[in-house]
Amino acid sequence: MTVRKYSVLAMVWFNIVLAAWLSVYMLYDPESWYYFIPGVTDTGLYNQHFIRDIGIIQGFIALAFLIGVHRLERRTELWGAATLWLIAHAVFHLWEVAVGICSASVIVRDFPAVSLPALFGIVATMWAWSQQNAPAGGGIFMPGSNGGSGKDRAGKLTAGN
Repeated sequence: MTVRKYSVLAMVWFNIVLAAWLSVYMLYDPESWYYFIPGVTDTGLYNQHFIRDIGIIQGFIALAFLIGVHRLERRTELWGAATLWLIAHAVFHLWEVAVGICSASVIVRDFPAVSLPALFGIVATMWAWSQQNAPAGGGIFMPGSNGGSGKDRAGKLTAGN
């Protein structure tokens, strides 16, 4: 259990550091970011306003994951919300390949900064949800269990509530 927890937290910290770095870089020096990140110049003309808008989103993503590290009771919602944007961003990149806007090689190039954070977010959010819904007395949440709701499968309250 401890290995799983620290593995998930490593994924979360990857997302925090990446999103925070992107946010600061995009907000502070959008033109440098535009030319530094591989492939960005292939997606359209430089637009500092648009880059800063996305920098703000990256800042919120970093904050959501960071706050979720410390606020266990809000972790699932915070990580889930941030992950939804990361998933949408990754799917959009895949869509660009599917419709021929970009070549398939961009999937590999963009993977560490686009798809990997989304995958890490999915794993982290599922883990947070499983911890939140773990049966009373510890243990790992298993699909089909009562999810720690204090009710049996028929919906009756169980002992200890």
